[in-house]
Amino acid sequence: MLSLSRGSYKVSEEVFKTTVHIYGEPYTIKSPVPPQQVRKLAGMIDERMQDIARKANHLSVSKVAVLVAFHLAHDLAKLQEDYDDLIKLLEDSGSSK
Repeated sequence: MLSLSRGSYKVSEEVFKTTVHIYGEPYTIKSPVPPQQVRKLAGMIDERMQDIARKANHLSVSKVAVLVAFHLAHDLAKLQEDYDDLIKLLEDSGSSK
C-alpha cells in the first residue's frame, strides 16, 4: 500500500483507502487525500505512461515509469522556477513603491 502525504490538496484527518489502476495494474493508496483526487492523480500518471509507451513501445514498464517520473520532476522544477520568478517580480514591484 502506498501513502500520500499532505500537499496543496484539501485533506481531512480521515485516511482513505482508494484502489486505482495505473498502466493496467491495481494499486491501493492509503491517504488523507480524498479518493476523487487520488483517482484524478492516478489518471494523470496512467495517461502519461500510456503516452510514453505508445511512442516507445519497446520499453519495459519500469523504464516507462522512470520516464514518467522524470517528466513529472521536470514539470515540477519548471513550476517552481516560474513561481520563484513571480514572487521575485511581486517583491520587486512592492519595494519600488
